[in-house]
Amino acid sequence: MEAARQYNVHEAKTHFSKILEAVATGEEVIISKSGEPVAKVIPLRGKVRRTARGSLTEPVVFHDDFDDLSNDPGFAEAFGLGEEDAAE
Repeated sequence: MEAARQYNVHEAKTHFSKILEAVATGEEVIISKSGEPVAKVIPLRGKVRRTARGSLTEPVVFHDDFDDLSNDPGFAEAFGLGEEDAAE
C-alpha cells in the first residue's frame, strides 16, 4: 500500500478541494503542524450498493415482447420447454 500523502496546515487550506478529491478515491491524507502529524483524513466508506425494492434510480422498462420466447428457440430449450411451450 502506498504511503499517505502529507500536507502542512497551510497547504491543506490551499488545496482542500484537491485533498477531498483524493480522499473520495480512497486515499488517506495526513495533515501536519510544524512537521508533526496531527490529523488523518480518510474516506468514510464506500458507496452503498442497494438491492432492496425501490432502490433503483431509474424506472425499469419492459418491452412488449419481454416474455415472448418464440423469438429465441434456444432460450426455451435451455429451460426444458418445447416449441409449443415457448409460443404460449
